[in-house]
Amino acid sequence: MVNLKVNIGDLELKNPVMTASGTFGYGQEFEDFIDINRLGGIIVKGTTLEAREGNLYPRMAETSKGMLNAVGLQNKGIDYFIENIYPQIKNYKTKVLINVSGSVVEDYVATAEKINELENIAAIELNISCPNVKEGGMAFGTNKNSALEITQAIKKVYKKHLMVKLSPNVTSIAEIAKAVEDGGANSISLVNTFLGMAIDSETRKPLLSTITGGLSGPAIKPIALRMVWEVSKAVKIPVIGLGGIMNASDAIEFMLAGASAIQVGTANFIDPQISVKIVDGIQDYCERHHISDVNDLVGAMKI
Repeated sequence: MVNLKVNIGDLELKNPVMTASGTFGYGQEFEDFIDINRLGGIIVKGTTLEAREGNLYPRMAETSKGMLNAVGLQNKGIDYFIENIYPQIKNYKTKVLINVSGSVVEDYVATAEKINELENIAAIELNISCPNVKEGGMAFGTNKNSALEITQAIKKVYKKHLMVKLSPNVTSIAEIAKAVEDGGANSISLVNTFLGMAIDSETRKPLLSTITGGLSGPAIKPIALRMVWEVSKAVKIPVIGLGGIMNASDAIEFMLAGASAIQVGTANFIDPQISVKIVDGIQDYCERHHISDVNDLVGAMKI
């Protein structure tokens, strides 16, 4: 038997496979396809203090080896989540995390305070790729001082596990990682989407209403893998890897690079059963390689 349990700081997962925010809804949407309880954890879609309509259509576009999205964090706000969604998912036998977004620090803090009262929410994943309105629209996660400030602010009011999700659109992601570690983050997830765009050559118009959007999928995997490796060497807290993971082999690469767990994102749109297939694939890999504990894979790349 292979031990698949992993500990992300004080957060114990039954296996290292989680689903990425924005690609798995609230979990309910996948109940017809998989047993949600088989997963290490799910991260529900980005949630804000107030309801958001999101961006105008079109806001998703397929690209070579990936996809672009500019959904714009469409959601009905944290109060709607608490009243309508939480009662339906609170009894999942897996860890449930909420991805939290905002435009100013105060919004993040107010949302975190409300989530702190939800007993069956295991952690917050803090999305710092959002534009900081007070700083002229620069994302919190592209400046180490802003990243430090928002992490510290959340830690003052949120008493459970805080995972901070990093933007890859920076000069030094290790610098940002160290800033959120200093701010009190319990773990780090990376990477969020890369800024990209696509144009229809026939109409000469952009494929997204916002012109630019977030690139995800297999196209970003080599860069995401490199960033996970860099960050895992720069910080002492656990790292969760994501970015173009399409199968168990991809997941294992991220663990070898230093990730204690992984998140499956874009692949969920292609195969709604892929997350549990990856769980099975990791177990099969460990059995074939006579590995009794999946944690032995973490950072085990041979150089």
